[in-house]
Amino acid sequence: MVAEDMVVLDVRPEDEHAAGHIPGAFSVPLEDLDRRLGDLPRDREIVAYCRGRFCLFARQAVERLRADGFRALRMEDGVAEWEERGYRVAVGAEGDV
Repeated sequence: MVAEDMVVLDVRPEDEHAAGHIPGAFSVPLEDLDRRLGDLPRDREIVAYCRGRFCLFARQAVERLRADGFRALRMEDGVAEWEERGYRVAVGAEGDV
């Protein structure tokens, strides 16, 4: 599900990411996004997700990324919906972007 031409960002707090996240997703909590913009590739699409369709973190992250010139989309669902569909959830920290 994660393509090589995109970066998947988990914008939830780090402890939530460590408890379970979409495999291959990088943890960049919304509160750290401005500080981490320089770490993100500008030549790849960025897909942000958070706790699910009613969580505003991903929406805010996409607005911030687009304002800085990134190609960004919001994943409507979160980890719970991902897992409910039968997809694997990774536990622990991922590497840096």
